[in-house]
Amino acid sequence: MKTSSELRSTFLLGGDLEINRMGYGAMRIVGPQIFGMPENPQNSIDVLRRAVELGFNFIDTADQYGPFTSEQLIAEALHPYQENVIIGTKGGLVRFGPWADINNDASPQHLQDALDGSLRRLKLERIDLYQLHRIDPKVPAATSFEFLASAQRQGKIRHLGLSEVSVEEIKQAQQFFNVVSVQNRYSVLERQWEPVLEYCQSEGIAFIPWFPIGGGMTPMNEKLQSIAHRKHVTMHQLALSWLLHRSNNILLIPGTSSVSHLEENQQATKIVLDENEMGELDSISFIVNPAE
Repeated sequence: MKTSSELRSTFLLGGDLEINRMGYGAMRIVGPQIFGMPENPQNSIDVLRRAVELGFNFIDTADQYGPFTSEQLIAEALHPYQENVIIGTKGGLVRFGPWADINNDASPQHLQDALDGSLRRLKLERIDLYQLHRIDPKVPAATSFEFLASAQRQGKIRHLGLSEVSVEEIKQAQQFFNVVSVQNRYSVLERQWEPVLEYCQSEGIAFIPWFPIGGGMTPMNEKLQSIAHRKHVTMHQLALSWLLHRSNNILLIPGTSSVSHLEENQQATKIVLDENEMGELDSISFIVNPAE
């Protein structure tokens, strides 16, 4: 596995948007099980505002976080947006309850409603990064891609990305539009999407790992703990730093509903890993099946 010889702090998304590589994922600012309003909405607003203060200029969300709640809170906390703040959102899923109760819908009719709803809730005329949340097995991928390309031509979307896709699916989408980002599950412990990361790296596509620290399910790996203890950092900080070192096209979006945890995540950008430490971390992964 190759590592970056020079750790870069920013990434040029789509050739024209400079993004700080430590971003913020806004899934956790909603209620329990990613459903409804949080018990204390002001806390979520405080976290979002603090994220921007700390230099997190990329905020990742989706219409189905809540559903709709995350986008509403982002607008309440940050609108009117600072010039360098980039909001990325996603469409293509439908849910009627807790996160487990979710279905694909990447039909043009649903994507039209989802996109217009996100624009309205986020108080935007154009979304800087709109990502297809999932390819819908019930809808030909080309049909979904054609709609997204059309919406981009209409000026509603600046850049387009994908989530949970293979290399072949990225190549298919590239026949319809310029794919600037891919969001797949990936971390120091879960690397089943390694070929996708390497393809994105070769194509200059941003790779945005979700659950970058295991989504709260990271095993208490003895080697990971040992290295973290030796460097006087937390295991989560170490996992985030490994991703930053792994490839300069990786953008991080760790989520949290805590200001103190947000500040802890930001400190991961200051950790330096040498070749030996990267080698140790490279050797501890395990493989799981890609998430549905």
